[in-house]
Amino acid sequence: MKCINRKGILAAIFLIPVILLTGCIGNDGAVMKYEESKYQGAMHEESFFADTLCVTNEDIMPEKLQIDEKFHALVLFDIDQNKVHLSDHVHERLYPASTTKIMTLYLALKYGDLSDTVTISKNAVSVPSDSSVAGLQEGDRLALSDLLYGLMLPSGNDAAVAVAEHISGSVKEFVSLMNQEANLLGATNTHFTSPHGYQNKKHYTTAYDLYLMLNQAVSDERFCDIVSSASHSATITDRNGSKRSVTWYQTNQFINEQYSVSYAVPDGVTVIGGKTGTTDEAGACLTLYVKDADERRYIAIIMGADTKPILYNTMTELLSVIPTLYK
Repeated sequence: MKCINRKGILAAIFLIPVILLTGCIGNDGAVMKYEESKYQGAMHEESFFADTLCVTNEDIMPEKLQIDEKFHALVLFDIDQNKVHLSDHVHERLYPASTTKIMTLYLALKYGDLSDTVTISKNAVSVPSDSSVAGLQEGDRLALSDLLYGLMLPSGNDAAVAVAEHISGSVKEFVSLMNQEANLLGATNTHFTSPHGYQNKKHYTTAYDLYLMLNQAVSDERFCDIVSSASHSATITDRNGSKRSVTWYQTNQFINEQYSVSYAVPDGVTVIGGKTGTTDEAGACLTLYVKDADERRYIAIIMGADTKPILYNTMTELLSVIPTLYK
């Protein structure tokens, strides 16, 4: 495991369109070349890279963690100490399902005005019938601040399309923005085709890229406020001017105790929030932002569990390692 300084890389990204030949090393030991960036532009005032980012060149499994199930990828990163405590298939391209919405929320907070009123289009409610939705209807109007809870808590694909159209004018333009910003964050093994993650073979990421995106997103307290909420109530005005109240509930079973089976967080660990995602192709996925008793911050990711009980049971085991790390 090593930490690398990204400042030198940052200038190259913006000065010339290059293929970066240094970077992550895959599980087979071969260097994975970064794809040529399609995007150029001036650097924003904020830094898109932390001063140091931990990169693992090998699979790392703590002795205290015994995992019998097979997963597509697993991660446990200490983002304050820049340490990799668990790393398994972190650079493998995988389907992210609704963990995609981490980037959607990040961009909505970065470029949107939360006081804006968003009108829901026909396109937004025309998502596939097996999508997770927030129950929006064509012509509905609600504050962007409320819509973002509909995006993240019930994982509404309808809300994701509405956010995309509001921020960029169209889904196509918003997806271009997603890919541009992913590249700026260093998530160059990611390619988005939608703001919600509905299955598409050209829509993929890696566990490491999800870490980069979530690590950036949690620096915004508004992001943390949303993903840490068990529920949220909003008032929606329909196309006829009538108002209705809706309450959305969190899909993350570490936060929402409404589920018939909820999962206890291990002592000494606080789950701030994260994002779930599930499709047949992606399996059950979960990204978490957590803290230990000493306020050290961690990102934990599991991708590709066969079932949600396996996902949550394994994440519980993974989180139980955290209190033992610095004893």
